[in-house]
This record gives sequence, C-alpha cells and structure tokens, in this order.
Amino acid sequence: MQVEVSAQPVVLDTNILLDLFIFSDPQVAALRADLEAGLLRFVSTADMREELRRVLDYPQLQARMAFHRLTPEQVLAAFDARATLCAVAPKAPYTCKDADDQKFIDLAAAQRARLISKDKAVLCMARRLRTLGVEVARSYSP
Repeated sequence: MQVEVSAQPVVLDTNILLDLFIFSDPQVAALRADLEAGLLRFVSTADMREELRRVLDYPQLQARMAFHRLTPEQVLAAFDARATLCAVAPKAPYTCKDADDQKFIDLAAAQRARLISKDKAVLCMARRLRTLGVEVARSYSP
C-alpha cells in the first residue's frame, strides 16, 4: 500500500484495531477505505503492536478469530501491512487516568494525529488534547 506523505496521521487504539482487522465492523468501513486510499497514515509503535499481540491471546478473541477464520498471525500481518511504526513518543502534557492508554495519547500528541478510541478514559480528554492539535473521536468520519 502506498501512502502519501501528506496523509493525515491517525492513531488507533486496540479496540478499533480489533474492529478493523477481526470484526469487520461496518462502523469502521470509512476508516478502512481512507486507510486503503492513502488519505490516512496509521501511526503506531512496537509497544502498541505488542499490546495487540497480547490481546489476541484472550480466549474470547480466539473464539471470534476462529469464527472469522483468522489467526493471530494474520491479524498481526494486517497490522504490519498498514502501520507506520514510530519511536515511543515523549510524554504528552496531559496524563490519562488509565496508564495503559497513555501511549496512544503520547503518540497522537507527538504526531498531531487524529486519535480514534472507544476508551472512556481517552474520550474524556478530548477537549484538553484538542489544545495540542489532537482530534479525539470514538469513531471515524471523513
């Protein structure tokens, strides 16, 4: 996939990745289309990839992957094919209540990226993160 340098950077939390790569949730159809069209540049880190790998071992996800005839390796390959890996970002000026979500906020702030997350601890920070040039949303709309 060829991505334009001017493509808008986007940080996707793990739940959004599951919707994108496993569940084929219709609510991520526009996100998928814009990623494939090169309008968005999915930025991530090795730590975020590792979190996805760990989550794929959860028994409830194993059952869903089996239903969709997917393996963890296929999901990680889909991640690898679409992600632009970045170095771990420096700590953003704002701290999330959930330490596990801080890495998404830090990267979005460093990249001035749109942050798509279903996590309430992230979503409640939208107003503060907007001051850093970060748009936070529960779902993607072009």
